[in-house]
Amino acid sequence: MNEKFSLYTQKVSNYWKERTTKQKGLLMSSVLLVVAIIILISFLGTRTNFVPLYSNLTLAETGQIKETLDARAIASTISDNGSTILVPAELVDSLKVELAAEGLPNSGTIDYSFFQDQMGFGMTDNEFSVMERASMQTELGKLIKNINGVNNANVMITLPEESVWLNATEDQNASTAAVVLDLAPGYQLEQNQVKALYHLVSKSVPNLPIENIVISDQMFNDYVYGDNANANSSLTVFEQQRAIQTEIERDLTRNLQQMLGTMVGQDSVLVSVTTDIDFTQENRTESLVEPVDPENIEGVAVSIERIEETYSGEGMAEGGVDGTGEGIVNYPGTVGQGPTDWERSEERINNEVNRINRDIVESPYKIRDLGIQVMVEPPEGLDALPQERMEDIQQILGTIVRTSISDVYAEELTEDMINEKIFVSSQPFAGKVEVEQQPLAVVPMWLYIVGGALVVVILILLFMLLRKKKRSAEEDEVAVSKERGFMIPDLPDEDTSEAAAKRKQLEKLAKDKPDEFSKLLRTWLSED
Repeated sequence: MNEKFSLYTQKVSNYWKERTTKQKGLLMSSVLLVVAIIILISFLGTRTNFVPLYSNLTLAETGQIKETLDARAIASTISDNGSTILVPAELVDSLKVELAAEGLPNSGTIDYSFFQDQMGFGMTDNEFSVMERASMQTELGKLIKNINGVNNANVMITLPEESVWLNATEDQNASTAAVVLDLAPGYQLEQNQVKALYHLVSKSVPNLPIENIVISDQMFNDYVYGDNANANSSLTVFEQQRAIQTEIERDLTRNLQQMLGTMVGQDSVLVSVTTDIDFTQENRTESLVEPVDPENIEGVAVSIERIEETYSGEGMAEGGVDGTGEGIVNYPGTVGQGPTDWERSEERINNEVNRINRDIVESPYKIRDLGIQVMVEPPEGLDALPQERMEDIQQILGTIVRTSISDVYAEELTEDMINEKIFVSSQPFAGKVEVEQQPLAVVPMWLYIVGGALVVVILILLFMLLRKKKRSAEEDEVAVSKERGFMIPDLPDEDTSEAAAKRKQLEKLAKDKPDEFSKLLRTWLSED
């Protein structure tokens, strides 16, 4: 290892000693330049470019936003005496949307100072207002596009004109904004996203209250802020119910079409499904008492108390003093009784029963009725399908009707009622459009042969052209040599004699040390 290191060190040292002063300077300059470029790239690559996120903020709002950014571990700086907060340039758009969803800031406006760079000398107030409004609209459109599911956004802002009259109302000095969203197919904005949009637009334009903002999508569906979202609830409910019914009918039709098409052919069957859906949603509370033993309708005895009393005796003999008072004449004192027997029996049983409390929320929709109409085209040569095949289709459709209708309504269905909901017809399709299959275009064999021949001819011409060009270049070199009066001699064969070794040493000396080689030549010439 040490020998190799010494060898490499010796080679480097020799190489450095053999260089001229000019070559050494160029080499050192190149190394320093490469080092400086690496340092510059590293500095620029790790440097964070801070741009304004919000401006014209109060100190309380700046502190609130600063605290939120610090909690998310996002670097930020404060300038303009605490009224402007700056964040990395790549996070500006996303932070504006996220903070707007949280209702931050409570006041202040988003910075649009960049459009001042476009101002020219002599710009009028109207031109400045147009540029300011266009900048707001463009920047707002870019911010809204960052929301998930929004492909594009068009923003139209109307700014109020300053009035010179003192009786100008607040409504006359308020701005208005309209936003049209291009949403992704099948995407629906959540309510929190709608609120974020309203906050973003309201805080981006001066003096723009939320009630002066209108947001809709490309299908002209309005998105209303807050509790006013139920303003058009009746139409929304109808659309939802209609969409559910259409989806159910479409699924049943597609499944039946696929199943029956496998039996008789996809082009030989037509299916139509109609439904009657009950969208009544019921919320009820049930308090039920049921016996523990349903067969005997008895509960569980918790406590039993039985009381039995009996008495037997001779009774009481006659006696006593007869009645002698006023109004009482000859009343005996005591009437005699014979033997007496007495018996009393009592039983008290406390039974416990099942007490059930239920809070039931019924399904939002139930299939109340279902109708299926099927038309089948018979095979060629027959006027109708065989009766066995018709019965099979009837039985399949009956099973689908029985299982699709909700249990509440299916309990009362009989076999005849189910068959009344099914109609199967077998007849030729008179209106069926016959599509002629276009024959596939086949490239003839002669076209391949002609193409191959053309390729071979082109290759031969290219080869002949290159060969002719090379021959012409050789002839030009010979002609130039003749004009100079001598022929270029061939290079001598490699020689290993002493003279050849001296010649190589001289060539190396002339290449590495041209000054010493020139001195040596002058010495030889002076000696001659």
